Order: sequence, then C-alpha cells, then structure tokens
Amino acid sequence: MAIQDFDIQVATAQHVDYAPLICEEMAESAKARGTGIAQRSPEYVANKMLEGKAVIAFHKDGTWAGFCYIETWSHGDFVANSGLIVNPVFRKEGLAKAIKERIFKLSRTKYPDAKIFGLTTGLAVMKINSDLGYEPVTYSELTQDEDFWAGCKSCVNYDILMSKGRKNCMCTAMLFDPVEKQKEYENKMQKITHKATLLERIENAIKKRIGSDHV
Repeated sequence: MAIQDFDIQVATAQHVDYAPLICEEMAESAKARGTGIAQRSPEYVANKMLEGKAVIAFHKDGTWAGFCYIETWSHGDFVANSGLIVNPVFRKEGLAKAIKERIFKLSRTKYPDAKIFGLTTGLAVMKINSDLGYEPVTYSELTQDEDFWAGCKSCVNYDILMSKGRKNCMCTAMLFDPVEKQKEYENKMQKITHKATLLERIENAIKKRIGSDHV
C-alpha cells in the first residue's frame, strides 16, 4: 500500500455523514493511548466540513481513511490543526503526515498571517510538526483565548493543567510563526548573497593576480 492509494481532499457537505465515525475513532484512539483529548461532537466536526475547514482522506476503494480540521482563536491570530485521526486499518502508511501537510497547506492559504499551533502527546505528531517548521514553545506563547482552554475540560489531564496555572501539562506545545519563518528565510538569503559576493570578490582577485603575472 502506498500514499498514492489515498485521496486527501478538503471536506464538504457530502462528507458530513462520516462525522459520527470520525468522533468515535478519535475517542477510541485516545483511550488506547491512555492519553487525554479534547472531545468534539459529531455536530462540531460536521460543521467544520461545512465551513471548508477540514480535510478528509479516502482509500482508493472508497473506505474512510483519515481526518483533520482547523480551529481559529483570538480573532484569527492563532490557528490550530486539530483532531488528526487515521483509520487503524491504514496506520503506518505515512497517511498521518500527508493529512497533516494538507491541513497545514489549507491553514496557510486561509489564514496566511496566523500563528499555527498544536498541543500533542504523540511523538509521531511532534516529528511531523517539526518537519513542517513548528518549534517547541511554552504555553504562554499560545493563544490565551478562554474558549480554547475550555476545550481541554474533557481531557483526563485537565486537573493537571489547571493545577499548574495553565503553564504546562502532559502535552507538548508547538508553534509555527509565519513572521519568524519569514525572518529566518530573509536571514538565510542574506547569508547566501553575502557568501556569493565574497566568492565573487575572491574570484576577481585571483583573475587580477593571474593577469598581472602574465604581464
């Protein structure tokens, strides 16, 4: 089985019937890992599909394969790619990474100036986030929108979160900051330009030396 066997697309109204299955799989997956998860209702997931803020994956035989959705906080200043889930039948095929890349691309298209963040206990997700340009950060650098943190109430670790004043918990916080990434890119290009200029100067100096030797 290859990643080419899957179709990853922006979810629409035609996919809302999959919402109960997706929510059920999210809950079962969290239970199997023994970790917490902010639970979402089928109605919530279906609404994300209707808003064009989710991606859904299918195997070429038509079987549902995976899902992920976008949440916005602090008036769109922060975006979270949440609810990443892969059908157990299709795990270990690289599908989670492909879905993450697709929802990340959708987020950057819809909210180009927003900071994209995530909270996760999964090492695999951390690796995927890192490959996309996320950096580990403290909780203070995330949205302070009360509605976001209220979503953690259904997590088994909520008491831990609150006992630590929302400063840390079992999840690792990761953030993609488009402004910082642009600065990194500009600095990188500046270094490349400087290096090219330096090499050009050295090359010209060598040519002059060779020319003077021939006189």
